[in-house]
Amino acid sequence: MEAGGVRVASSSMLEFCGETLEIASPDNDENVLRAAIDAHFSPCDALLTREEPIVPRLFISDMDSTMIGQECIDELADFAGIKPQIAAITERAMQGELDFESALRERVLLLRDLSEQAIIECLDTRINPMPGAGTLVATLKSKGCRTVLVTGGFHHFADPIGQMLGFDRVVGNRLEIADGKLTGGLVGEITDSSVKRATLLAEMSDLGEGAVSLATGDGANDIPMLEAATYGIAYRAKPKARAAANGWIDRGDLTSVLQLLGIPREEWVVG
Repeated sequence: MEAGGVRVASSSMLEFCGETLEIASPDNDENVLRAAIDAHFSPCDALLTREEPIVPRLFISDMDSTMIGQECIDELADFAGIKPQIAAITERAMQGELDFESALRERVLLLRDLSEQAIIECLDTRINPMPGAGTLVATLKSKGCRTVLVTGGFHHFADPIGQMLGFDRVVGNRLEIADGKLTGGLVGEITDSSVKRATLLAEMSDLGEGAVSLATGDGANDIPMLEAATYGIAYRAKPKARAAANGWIDRGDLTSVLQLLGIPREEWVVG
């Protein structure tokens, strides 16, 4: 069928026709397409495009609950015995109900006096890559794509995770440490939704006019980045983020992004 329109991958209702179904839409009414997909194929993975998707020159992604299966600050809070309190604030922030920076500073302040060793232990025992994350990054890099991990979380987690997954660059927030303990403060500029978007735009400017970009994220603070990307794909996302993106993953793992881009399995690089 015509390439323009919608690509739907890995839907249980589409198993009879293979992994991907392309639907042509004469009027390109995105709201109508979304409603039809949600009504008849949900849960599924979809990308709404006007042209055949191509491999992006830039891949930029959120970390927590996107490239990894956890929210690092919630897991770290467990070491301080306050996970429910912190997690409740995190959830409201990701839903877009709270100002991101204020919510971040409030949660970090509650972690004051937690040992830096707790961060290391948390990273080693609680944090795991999201299924398909390594393969997604490795495959895109094999095709010449630059990869950037940009997170509202912390460099203590993002730097080793970014290295493990093979990202070219990591952008995030820095916890203030003194005498081996968290002070309850942050150092430097806060990586919020505006910084995520600005990072994408700066990277795209370096790549030159017409370069295609891909962004993935799950929360409200990812929305400007998802909207600015050529392909903004919401991964198991909060409702506001899903509604803002032109693609979403509700059923598969992160390798579904490769399917939506039309990259055949024989070209995937397992990471």
